[in-house]
Amino acid sequence: MLALGEFHKMIIDRDTAPGLYLRDEDENEVLLPGKYAPEGFELEDEIEVFVYLDNEERPVATTLKPYILKNGFAYLKCTSVSKIGAFVDWGIDKELFVPFSNQVTDMREGSSYLIYMYLDEKSNRLVGSSKFNTFLKNEDIDVEKFDKVDLLVSHFSEFGAHVIINEKYQGLVHKDAIFEDIRVGDRLPGYVKRVREDHKIDILLQPEGYRSVEPNAEFIYEELKRNGGSLPVHDKSSPEDINAYFGISKKLFKKAIGALYKDRVITISEKGIELKNNA
Repeated sequence: MLALGEFHKMIIDRDTAPGLYLRDEDENEVLLPGKYAPEGFELEDEIEVFVYLDNEERPVATTLKPYILKNGFAYLKCTSVSKIGAFVDWGIDKELFVPFSNQVTDMREGSSYLIYMYLDEKSNRLVGSSKFNTFLKNEDIDVEKFDKVDLLVSHFSEFGAHVIINEKYQGLVHKDAIFEDIRVGDRLPGYVKRVREDHKIDILLQPEGYRSVEPNAEFIYEELKRNGGSLPVHDKSSPEDINAYFGISKKLFKKAIGALYKDRVITISEKGIELKNNA
């Protein structure tokens, strides 16, 4: 059976009155309603579609791009509330159901909420939850300092902007590091400032320090990492030695290591330059 809530590459198998029947390499089959049929299609063409359950609980395909995928997060608008829960617009014909048991607070029509979507194993239906923190685990963290990451702003507190990192982790942009207008639901790039021992992650919205103003500093930083954290050159080294190691002038080298030293990334001594332990 085709996985629900995901995109699939399918082959157009046959053209019928209801629409196009598609198949994959495992001979799984799904209907693409006629209104979504691509112009000028031919049988055996490959097409990418999103698969979900229609109003009669049958797998169906669409070429529309939903705002959220299975096991993902999105800021979605509540379109209606019933006796059993709320419904949100997720960009396709059938609205996404959010049971009352999955709501942090009672959802109201017209308001927007950060939603996580998952496949309910009991009903085999895609459902939403506004209890998004339940699905974020800051364990086995695979990001580190300076990494560029994808952010989704989840909420604000007295400490700053709380963000979801790479659809996996919780992070915080401290309020004194926010220099632009950001709002709940915004998606934007960010940079890891620190992964703490308690697994909390501090995030910046701009590259930190030298990375945003001195590209040669980043190059030297990477060279230090590749060479075990130290190199036998410093601000008193000859221009020839500096050029042999880095291919840049002594003036540019001094400017770069000055930025690294100011950010407390390296130490400088008569033996050379060396990364600090936490860099």
